[in-house]
Amino acid sequence: MPAERAGYTVTMFLIDVSPSMGATRSVELPPTPNGEQRITEMTNLEWALQFVKLKIQEMIFNGRKTDQCGVILFGSEETDNIIHEKNGGYQHVSEYIPIAQPSSTTLAKLDALQPSEHSGDPIDALIVGIETQDIYLNKRRTWTRKIVIVTDGQSPMEIEDWEATVKKMNSNAISLTVIGVDFDDDEFPFHEEDKSTIKVENEAFYHKLTSALDNGLVGTCVFALQEIARPDMKQTKSALMGTVLRLGDVDVRPEEAIEILVKASKCTTLARPKSWKKFGRREKTDDQMQVDEEEDMTVFAQLKMRSEYYIDHSTQEGQEPDKMDTGSDDEEDNDKNLEMVQKEQLIRGFKYGSTYAPCPDGQFRRLNTRKGIDICGFFHAKNFRRELAMGEVQYIWADPGAPQQQVALSSIVQAMYEKGVLAIARWVSKDGMDPKMGVLEARVDTNIDFLLWVQMPFADDVRKYTFASLEKLVSKNGESVIKHPYLPTEDQLEAMGKFIDTMDIMDSGEKDDEGEPVPWYDTRQSYNPAIHRTKQALFHSAVVNDITGNPLPPPHPELLKYINPPQWALKASKDTIAECKAVFKVKEVPKKAAKARKDGHVRAMDEDEDMLLLDKKPAASRKGQELSASQVPVSPKLARPAKKSAASDSETEEESDQEPLLLEKRPFNALPTPERSMSPDVDPGRAPGRIIGSTYPLRDFKSNLAQGDVVTKAVEDMGVIIKEVVLRPFASRRHKEMIECMIAMRDTSLKEDEIDAWNAFLRDVKESCLKEAGNPEFWQEVQKIGRSISLISDPEAKKLGGHSEFSEPASEEFITQ
Repeated sequence: MPAERAGYTVTMFLIDVSPSMGATRSVELPPTPNGEQRITEMTNLEWALQFVKLKIQEMIFNGRKTDQCGVILFGSEETDNIIHEKNGGYQHVSEYIPIAQPSSTTLAKLDALQPSEHSGDPIDALIVGIETQDIYLNKRRTWTRKIVIVTDGQSPMEIEDWEATVKKMNSNAISLTVIGVDFDDDEFPFHEEDKSTIKVENEAFYHKLTSALDNGLVGTCVFALQEIARPDMKQTKSALMGTVLRLGDVDVRPEEAIEILVKASKCTTLARPKSWKKFGRREKTDDQMQVDEEEDMTVFAQLKMRSEYYIDHSTQEGQEPDKMDTGSDDEEDNDKNLEMVQKEQLIRGFKYGSTYAPCPDGQFRRLNTRKGIDICGFFHAKNFRRELAMGEVQYIWADPGAPQQQVALSSIVQAMYEKGVLAIARWVSKDGMDPKMGVLEARVDTNIDFLLWVQMPFADDVRKYTFASLEKLVSKNGESVIKHPYLPTEDQLEAMGKFIDTMDIMDSGEKDDEGEPVPWYDTRQSYNPAIHRTKQALFHSAVVNDITGNPLPPPHPELLKYINPPQWALKASKDTIAECKAVFKVKEVPKKAAKARKDGHVRAMDEDEDMLLLDKKPAASRKGQELSASQVPVSPKLARPAKKSAASDSETEEESDQEPLLLEKRPFNALPTPERSMSPDVDPGRAPGRIIGSTYPLRDFKSNLAQGDVVTKAVEDMGVIIKEVVLRPFASRRHKEMIECMIAMRDTSLKEDEIDAWNAFLRDVKESCLKEAGNPEFWQEVQKIGRSISLISDPEAKKLGGHSEFSEPASEEFITQ
């Protein structure tokens, strides 16, 4: 079925308000939280109007000005329609709501409808609806026309010359939907017992009428109410936006380049649930209270965000901030430092380090780009990384009104399709806009050739993260570990394989026309619960007057279709799940009781206290040592000379005397934080089994040498740390530090007879740095130092009683190459 154009539709609702529509019926409501069933009484008119209001709610929800409707009543007390005004007749047919974009007022008018004491002819209402719609759309021939009749089929009607009405509706391409209260439906199924003769005849006529139309349908109201809650994926047409497809440089080499006029339209678009707006209770004035004494209606107003801009002169450059004080006496002084400014007086700025770079125009100058799609190159489709595709997909069509452009685009599409390649394209939506990079894919259909475009990320947008292997473990010595708690055993792999096989749902769905099973999960029938449940709640609240008495019904079964796995799959996998639990030794982890937080942190006292104080209890360090209150570092700006010794017999006196030492007055609305807070111990970056850390390697190296008997281990770990740091990203920041570590390591190796360890380390570092993924810049800095940091030669080693396999020329040659 071809997609309908979004909007540009006029729907006429013909509603039966005859006396028979006032009959009451029992309607089931959603059960209470306790599971008790609830039933309410309502008239057939109220029940059927729910369908009309839900359909109108859809139009209000979409918010399109071109989605319009009108309401005509038949069986009304008065007669008010355009045919009666001209020619008379057509009694008890009234145009209740003129054709317009629906709003909340439309729903309010529908709520006011009541059954009348007169019967109306639905055929008269149908003719009036056709004529009213035709006059309104006199100059809008391309708009879609729909008519919906809501009736119980109990009203008599004249069916003479109904064929002429059918002919008129087919010529205007009008679709007709008849929603009948308690109409029979074999597919639902529903059959009303003890049906009146006139209703049986009217039902038969409605089926005869709709079958004669090109687009007609008859349905029962209960099924219509159920189906209107079904998640609906309405296909709509996207507007065609003109642009240019370029291949080659049309400015420098126009004879080797081509330009093709194309149209772009959306293939997919992101759907989001409607956002909720906040409302607040509006306070009534004395005058309003006097007027509304009889009506005790709650009035709400939408809350809107408002921004005000102030300059705080107390924190301007060159001035010290006010001292901390929370007393209300100085609030007026603090307010005096604030100067209100208008938004027009401000300019936009971008944060640059600790300052701001002003930008008076609101944004910096854009690139000098030109509108169009430029093909930059081609690559094989097998190399396309689908996980990098981002954003929405766009159709690229040739200009429908230019046959030459269609042939040109078709030639490119056919060539790309035959070669199996994709195109890298640069898209600029309009002149001066930021470019987007994407991929073009050729699509060859039966009657048309076109391209699909999807945006791809720039190199800056891609973050590459590496993770350790889940299948291979390597020990510290570089040996592969075969058995480990982190590695699965053969029994575990077999058990998990069985579990996965039992959860296979690929061929477990319903059978197709050929009798073959289809996959259980179909993305085309999987709906977003956030969107459709929010929509259902919004519609229901707008249609129902009492949300407490008539609460939100449960979601439609189609919305919950894929929420839970199929029962047969759970049953089939029950044994394999038990086997996995046994093999993997799965046990429930008991919840840990929350520990009471130690009172060793900054504590804010109650609002009625005069000042905010720091807690006096000292915090314990990692080594278990405790700091006294006098050892807590305090900013000079916040401290004053002590008037009394910290040691005192009374804890209360100590706190009162220590207050001035900790805090003085603070800036306006600032937290009671010292200028420099105590930081936790820095992680030394020391891996298990190592005595040298990556945070302060030189300090760790010297401290371990001072202990003695760990020289060999210290030299070995220092070599490992230097290599790790040098080969890390952004290692250039620590080049100077690593060279200092190498100088200290070489000196120690020469004096402590660790010559072989140094020479092996230096050769390994050189080889690693000069690899493709190494750090050649660091090795160049090492070469600049020269012979003093090269391999330890044999003559150099013999001076201190050592031995080396390298000669002096070999050592000099090593550092220069």
